[in-house]
Amino acid sequence: MRIGKSLVGLGVALSGMSLGAAVWAQDALGKIVEGLPVIGKPTDGAMGFPPAATEVARDIHWLDGMIMWIISAITVFVVILLLIVLLRFNERVNKTPASFTHNSLVEVFWTLGPIVILIFIGAFSLPILFKQLEIPKADISINVTGNQWYWSYEYPKNNFGFDSFLLDKADLKDAGYSPDEYLLAVDAPMVVPVNKTVVLTITGSDVIHSWAVPSFGIKLDAVPGRQQKTWFKAEKEGVYFGQCSELCGKNHAYMPITVKVVSQEVYAKWLKGAIKEYAGDPQPLNIASSN
Repeated sequence: MRIGKSLVGLGVALSGMSLGAAVWAQDALGKIVEGLPVIGKPTDGAMGFPPAATEVARDIHWLDGMIMWIISAITVFVVILLLIVLLRFNERVNKTPASFTHNSLVEVFWTLGPIVILIFIGAFSLPILFKQLEIPKADISINVTGNQWYWSYEYPKNNFGFDSFLLDKADLKDAGYSPDEYLLAVDAPMVVPVNKTVVLTITGSDVIHSWAVPSFGIKLDAVPGRQQKTWFKAEKEGVYFGQCSELCGKNHAYMPITVKVVSQEVYAKWLKGAIKEYAGDPQPLNIASSN
């Protein structure tokens, strides 16, 4: 009985030491990549997209603006037609309506007009879509797994991985985040170097999640049993935020994404520390015999 209590106490102590070491390691790794500008942060009262940090995101922003002009022109055209009908062909002004039922020219126009508009939009949107779907050669490969309710990141080339959880309010300041970044910041962010092609292999472990970072122009579902690939090449150092964008259960709102884009020198330092922390061989544990 006394030996059993001793073993239980030893287990609790070792668990506490392990947790403390993990927290210390995350703090140490965080200090390596601190001091970055926050670029992908939502702004209260603002409209539009967060600043684009990749070529794909810039293309998406341009395409959205171009289509907005087309939509606006169509809306104005339809409103003008409605006003003409209301003002010129109401019962008071037009007491004897025309009796014709067809107009070939109008029918050709309303058939060919939308076709031409869609072809025009497709000529610009399809190249951007192909750019998203054609995966280039990776400088860095990262496996992303969505879980209820956190993300797991694995760097297979370096044989390590870690889990990324929502950061508590009390820990925001110590981790270098501001109070209004609660629900955006995580305890262990993804870290990548600037101007390097990062290929993500995304899947889910339980239900469907969605890994989305607006500044990168990425939103891809994490589907259990299926691996999907996407990529980005961040052009600016900084902190970028995203969130799970697929309803995945009661804590869906508490599943943020944080990506830190750093210089190659800083990334090399972080990678060295991460390998030591997450991929290091565990030290042997010797327990004294009860004899």
